[in-house]
Amino acid sequence: MARLALALYLLYLALAFGLRGWLQWRRTGDAGFRFGAFSASPAERAGGVLFVLALVLGLAAPVLELVEALGACEALRAPALGALLSLVGIAGTLHAQLEMGSSWRVGVDPSERTTLRTDGPFRWVRNPIFSWMILTAAGLALLVPNAASLVGLLALVVGIELQVRRVEEPYLLRTHGAAYAGYASRTGRFLPRVGRLSRR
Repeated sequence: MARLALALYLLYLALAFGLRGWLQWRRTGDAGFRFGAFSASPAERAGGVLFVLALVLGLAAPVLELVEALGACEALRAPALGALLSLVGIAGTLHAQLEMGSSWRVGVDPSERTTLRTDGPFRWVRNPIFSWMILTAAGLALLVPNAASLVGLLALVVGIELQVRRVEEPYLLRTHGAAYAGYASRTGRFLPRVGRLSRR
């Protein structure tokens, strides 16, 4: 299972970051990566650090199991379900990224104004890329349920929550005003109808 988890994780990195960044660069001349979080507010920095930690632990989990350096919690191991969730999550992540078109970014540059996407998968949830990323990480954790994968999953969830609540939502409200407020009042944050913002 560790070899499968490692292969799926490398595929995930290659598609979600490598291929998507390359396609963005071909389309716009800009790969779409914004790393301002590391020089911004404490919440942004914490979210960025947790996200990087999750990526590192996601890679470390299957490697540590392969070299027998870290034991697994066998009661949590579910190979078929883990592989299915991982594959669905990888496909969903790439699909949602592609649906963003030229508006796709990793991180936020407050000086930019990108198009507010409310169609495709964004009709159902405001952050489908993050939803699929969490599903991918959960699937990989079921393949190699050790301390690294479980801490990595937790770090990813907390990092995404910080990024969305403290960085992206305030930015989108400032940038798109009533259009985003109305959209967010109708559409869930990560799951349909869950985490809708109240209109003030």
